[in-house]
Amino acid sequence: MTRVRVQEAGFDISTEVAALRADNPKVGAVACFVGTVRDLNEGQTVQAMELEHYPGMTEKALEAIAAQARERWPGSDVLIVHRVGKLLPLDQIVLVVTTAMHRAQAFESCAFVMDYLKTQAPFWKKEKTEHGEKWVDARESDDAALARWDPEPAARAGE
Repeated sequence: MTRVRVQEAGFDISTEVAALRADNPKVGAVACFVGTVRDLNEGQTVQAMELEHYPGMTEKALEAIAAQARERWPGSDVLIVHRVGKLLPLDQIVLVVTTAMHRAQAFESCAFVMDYLKTQAPFWKKEKTEHGEKWVDARESDDAALARWDPEPAARAGE
């Protein structure tokens, strides 16, 4: 089962994990990632973050990412909850929960979903700092993390 939500409201991790587990009580492992708003980024104090998305398109992109994870790790379940709107330091931004028969599969699928989400999902972040507001650019480290899931990108580029 795949569950995807984009919302302004916060979320409760325990409630979300329990609901996902209830759909498949035979699951052997649950992996969870929670992303939060940092209070410091690139040496600047973050006062707030505004997250924007493209309604409809964003949910489809998240569903596609979850479907890829379920294809790579058969029998797994995926939950993605991503917040939008104005968030403050330490607020929860994103929750990814994956279930699988074994812990390695759960950890791997959770990391896979986050790596794809960070680089492929249509979200835009604007940070407000003491120096003003700025859009947050993609990080090379996120692209490098994504590359580990495709061991032969050069071969695909030549197809």
